[in-house]
Amino acid sequence: MATRTRSVLSIVVLVIVAGFALLGRWYAGHHTSSALAPSAFNVTVTSGADRGPGTLREALFVADAAPAEANVVIRVASIALQSALPPIVNPHGTTITAPPGGVQIDASALAPGSPAFDIDSEHVWLDGVSIHQCAGTAILVRASLFRLTAASIRGCDVGIEVAPNANELAVENSHFESNHIGIRFTGSSRDSQIVKNEFSANSTAGMWLVASQAQPGADPVSVHDNQFNADGTDVVLGNVAVLLEHNDFTAVRDAAVHIIGAGAVVRNNRITTGSAAGIVAENARGAVIDGNELDHLDGYAILVRGSADTLVRGNRIHSCAYGMAFVLGDQQQPNSAVDNSLIDLKYNGIDVIGESPILRRNQVLQARALPLHVQNFSPPGGAVVVAQPLLERNSFQSATPAIPAVGALSTQAVGH
Repeated sequence: MATRTRSVLSIVVLVIVAGFALLGRWYAGHHTSSALAPSAFNVTVTSGADRGPGTLREALFVADAAPAEANVVIRVASIALQSALPPIVNPHGTTITAPPGGVQIDASALAPGSPAFDIDSEHVWLDGVSIHQCAGTAILVRASLFRLTAASIRGCDVGIEVAPNANELAVENSHFESNHIGIRFTGSSRDSQIVKNEFSANSTAGMWLVASQAQPGADPVSVHDNQFNADGTDVVLGNVAVLLEHNDFTAVRDAAVHIIGAGAVVRNNRITTGSAAGIVAENARGAVIDGNELDHLDGYAILVRGSADTLVRGNRIHSCAYGMAFVLGDQQQPNSAVDNSLIDLKYNGIDVIGESPILRRNQVLQARALPLHVQNFSPPGGAVVVAQPLLERNSFQSATPAIPAVGALSTQAVGH
């Protein structure tokens, strides 16, 4: 009887011990999963040094290894980088947030080929970060769904370099100053927006959107409601689908907008003051220049040269040295100027040189030289290129009559 009692007690004890063991495993597993919850991956930057505990470098290593979205919260006002940061590769996303006053990142010690930030995964957001004196690229974007807000990039070779495979980008409320190029796209980028930013004194270009070949059917990059001031050329567009609209350009140096290749729509922008041309379409194909206002420019407001099938429509030009010019265009795919208004020009209103554009319902008021000047082009030792614009229902007003080229095709008397 005693033996049986001891056996029963032993079994009861074993059951209890096993139960505690199972409970311990459940608790440990539950505790571990709670610790790995997304809310636990808030990494804080407390040191402005290049490396070591609490630095941005260590925070990015932790964020890259996180099994969920990581939040990197910067608590310091300045960071000095001595070498390249690790690429951002967390596939779940990474957010890097500066303190309320922002963070200044000194990238002057980085080699030209080392970006300050290398974005190589989707869903990355940088907010309130200022990067300066970067010999190479401040931010290299190699993945989609990147967002930059309230940032400042100055004194770098390229502010943001966007790879052709990066789509759905958003750059908002940021400032690009004294770089060689503020933002550069080397291919089309689907559903990307550059909105409410400031570009100033970038020596080569505020924005450079140029691909080696045209990309038919690509969705355009939307560039709107930005301010450009005193860049070398504010925006260069070439073979990248772009919708450039509702932007302000001031103190133009080489050109506000330079179009080459195909894919550009330049619409409803304001371009004022400067020592050069406003919009230049050079070797462009199928460009649309529509509804812009251009004034107080020392060169041509709009210059179309060596281009084909380009539409210049509904633009308002006043108080410039010259109005519009069409030079050596494609005779088989003529350019068109329709419903434009040109007022108070220091010299000529519309120049046509060695080209046969369609000029329809344009108004030239108070051109101080010629409202319309048409001239053949005679290259040295080559055949004369005859200028034969098609003129329909235009209104030309000037003290000096317009001078059409011999043989110009007209459905209306040139003078008014």
